[in-house]
This record gives sequence, C-alpha cells and structure tokens, in this order.
Amino acid sequence: MKEKHNSMAIGLTAFGAIFFIFGFATTFIVTLSAPVKEIFKLSEFSAQLLTSAFFLAYLIMSIPTGKIIDRFGYKGTVIAGLVLMSLGSFIYIPASSLPSFGLFLAATFILAVGVVFLQVAANPYVIALGSESTASGRLNLTQALNSIATMIAPWLIAVAIFKGLQFPEDAAVAAERVPMPFIIMGLLVLLVAVVIFFLKLPVITVEKTEKKSVWQYPHVLLGALAIFVYVGAEVGNAGLIVNYLKNSAGFTAEEASTYAAIYWGGAMIGRFFGSFMFSDMSINKKLTYAIPVLILAVISGSFVTNWSWNIGFVFMLVALVNFGIMQLGKGQAARTLAIFALIAALLDIATSLSTGQIALWSIISIGLFNSIMFPNIFSLAVSNLSKAELSGASGLINTLIFGGAVIPPIMGAIADSAGYTWAFLVPAICYLYIFYYAVKGHKIR
Repeated sequence: MKEKHNSMAIGLTAFGAIFFIFGFATTFIVTLSAPVKEIFKLSEFSAQLLTSAFFLAYLIMSIPTGKIIDRFGYKGTVIAGLVLMSLGSFIYIPASSLPSFGLFLAATFILAVGVVFLQVAANPYVIALGSESTASGRLNLTQALNSIATMIAPWLIAVAIFKGLQFPEDAAVAAERVPMPFIIMGLLVLLVAVVIFFLKLPVITVEKTEKKSVWQYPHVLLGALAIFVYVGAEVGNAGLIVNYLKNSAGFTAEEASTYAAIYWGGAMIGRFFGSFMFSDMSINKKLTYAIPVLILAVISGSFVTNWSWNIGFVFMLVALVNFGIMQLGKGQAARTLAIFALIAALLDIATSLSTGQIALWSIISIGLFNSIMFPNIFSLAVSNLSKAELSGASGLINTLIFGGAVIPPIMGAIADSAGYTWAFLVPAICYLYIFYYAVKGHKIR
C-alpha cells in the first residue's frame, strides 16, 4: 500500500510539472496575439490567427497522439512533446528577427504539437493514478498548477515585451523583445525532458480487452463538444482582453496585460478551490484550506498589478464569492459545472452591456468560473469508460480543444466590424451549451 501511494505521489509530481509547462506555453501564445497585432499592424481577426495556429494542432494531432501513446507509452510521448516544444520555441528567434508572421505561425504550430502530446498523455494518466471517485479532485489539483503558469505568462508579456512601449511607434522594439522568453522556455523544456527520461514513473497498464468505439457513447461526444466551446470561450475572452481594455477603457498595453493575468489567475484560484472541494475531506478541512487560497488571491492579484493591494483585495473578495457559490455545487462535478457555466454566460453578457469598472471586473471574474470547467467536463465525459478506452476518448476530447482555433477569430471578426463589446456575446452562447451538458448531456446512456 505504501509503495502504491509513493508511486502515485511520484506520478502526480512529475505530471504537475508537465501541466505547469504546457499551461505557460498556451497562455503565453494566447496573450502574444496582442503584441503580434502591433508588430505586424494586423486586424483583430488576423491577430487571432496566432491562437488558431496553436489550437489547430489539436484537430490534426490529438487522435494520432492517442495511438502514439498505445505504441510508445505515456512516458515516451511526454518526452517527444517536450522536444517538439523546445524546437518550436527556438524558431521564434528567426521569426522575430526578420520579422515574419508566417514563421510566427509555423513556430506556434510546432510548439503546439508538443503541447498536444503532453496534454493527451497527461489527463488520462492523472485519472488512472487513483480511484474514479476522486479523479475530479486530482485533475483540479494538476489544473491548479497549470493555472499558476497561465497567470505568470500574461504578466511576463507585460514586463518583458510591453513595458515602457508606446504603439505603433515601438512595434520594432516589441519584436526584438519576443525571442528571449521563448529561448528560456526552450532550454527549460529540454531540461525537463532529460529529467523525465531518467525518472522512474509508475507504469499504467492497458487492459487487454476488446475495445469498443467511444463514438457509441453520447456523453463522450457531447463532452467533446463541451470542451470545444469551453476552450473557445476561455481563450476567446483572454485573447481580446488586452485590446478590449486598450480600446474601450483607455489602458496601456502593459496595464491591460496585467489584468489579463488576473483573468488567468482566477482560473488558478478556482482550481485550487476545486482540488479539495471535489475530494472526500470534511467540510471543516475544506474551509481551513480555503484560507491560504484566499491569501494567495490577495498576493497574486497585487503582484501582477505592481503591488496594488487595492486590486489584490478586490480580487480576493471576488474569489470569496466564487468559493461561496462553489458550495452550492455540493462537491458534485455536474452540479457545480452547471452553476459556473450559467454565471460565466451572465458575466459575458454583463461585459457586453456595461462599461467602466463593471465591464472590467465582469470579464476578469470569468476566469474564476472557468476554473473547474475543463477537469469537470473531462471527468464527466470519460465516466464509466474502461482504461482500454481512455486513450481513445482522450484523443477525441482533446481534438475538440480545436475550439480555441475557431471561436477567437469569430470574436475578432465581430470586434473589427461591430466593436469589442458585441464580441463577448459569442462566449456567452458557448457557456450556455456547457450549462446544458452539465444538466442533461453528461448522463450516461
């Protein structure tokens, strides 16, 4: 028993690091669309094609990655993913030096293929490390680690690329600043690949039984569609935040990027809440664990806004409301998902219909309600499947992360033609579908 617990701890630690890596890369690319828009003088639609290049990899590679896992195992797939991420990172050096938008798109796609390898391997691995009843809690924990990275990435863009610049006159300087974060990331992922190679990870065995096609399970198919609209809504909101705040609220690019960091920080805080709210621990322990998470909200919100404690405390109050609403879910994945999806839809609508501080905090607060969506949708979508069916289901579900390539350009086109506020009605519709999936679509039949 002790050996089993040690094995699970090693596995969770290793894959916690993996979630951090691909979380950082994903959010960095999504937020990078703002400086890329300035560097190449693009429309909002064209700038969002950078995000599309990233998420296109999920459409092309997710299902083949499931088969690669069957052939070479989880560990081999993870190492290959890390190497591809490093290669894509280094291509940004010539892409920025020229500069070439085409090379930006190519580098983004190659890096994204590496992320797909990691993501398809990681989610079923975390589920298989323990019992199905606590799978949602483990996924929320690893997603929380993922979200620490997603909060750091927009802040890094603010301080490493946007700091002190005025556009459009400083576009060339912004291009010169782009490669350094990618060089650092490329070297780090190579180092992690070496460590993973020598690390003895628990081996997940696949049942040698006749596989049934996951296409016969409506809850898997509808769950995959829920992932499509969720990812599209999440990155669509995030991709437009910087330029929305610049154009509608008069923020500088640097200031707007710090608020984008708070949006992603909300996902981090909410996932830390979810890591114990969906566990078997007592309510007293859950309330005890909530205190350090709320303190983290104050510190992180203040840190990314150059130690503005007022903003940090407002962020903490919004997080406290989020935690209170989470209690209504009673620790049930579907019930909590339904509540959060409905609130996220209302917040996007509020962003469209309001201005000033109300619009600012309504769009930022969506991050908190995005928090538990991916792990809860994923765990509901693979519920009642055998281990032999997990890789195929994960491949299908992760393919539909392709929503991140579709929804942001649609929002960008609407922003170009009708204004940014109307663009936020698109993710509101996405969240309403997730509400349907949580109420009815996830039921096994």
